[in-house]
Amino acid sequence: MKQLISGTALLLVLAATPSFADSTKARCDIYPAGSDHTDMMIGCTFSQRQGYVTITRDDGETHELTPVGDQPGNYNDQHGNPVTRENDLRDQGLIFRLPTESIYVYWNTAALEPVADEDNPTAPFSTADYDATTLLRCRAVGETQTGNCPAGILRMDGGQASIVVRSQAGELFTINFMSDYINATNRKAEARRDGDTWIVTIDDTDVYEVPLAAIEGG
Repeated sequence: MKQLISGTALLLVLAATPSFADSTKARCDIYPAGSDHTDMMIGCTFSQRQGYVTITRDDGETHELTPVGDQPGNYNDQHGNPVTRENDLRDQGLIFRLPTESIYVYWNTAALEPVADEDNPTAPFSTADYDATTLLRCRAVGETQTGNCPAGILRMDGGQASIVVRSQAGELFTINFMSDYINATNRKAEARRDGDTWIVTIDDTDVYEVPLAAIEGG
């Protein structure tokens, strides 16, 4: 797997070395608690020092997390609320579950700063930032004619992936293909498998065809 940013390896060290301190720019996708739909994909800064975590969001919100108990991944925020950390994103990021929302912290921030490139058919995505890029077949619900939507693929262990897609309307969002669920940032997602392809319907308006080969590689 391509090393996306130097902060990725650094933060893996942070997780294993509580006495080390550093911070990195990241992307935060904010999900309301219990929801698979979010309208927030924003920049943020992730910091860790001796097990203490700070997430500073570009919308002005800050989460100060203090480790509690002997079990790794359990915290209290600055208001005393319980927070848990999940590692479902593997080396792509971390998930923090708060009482009212979940924060998906991604180390790769390319989706926040798309760069146009007329010579790259999958722009704004390139293999400088992603494990692979592709053009997904996409169409409106009820239509038979398909177009091509560029996408950048971030692969994880276990046949999982986060795929950042640019819709036909030019909007960026991420489809997360996890081992036990599929969801999307900025959108509601419904998925079904048809042979070797996942058919993902977004917000009941757009359909994306995602081959297993795009998710798993090979």
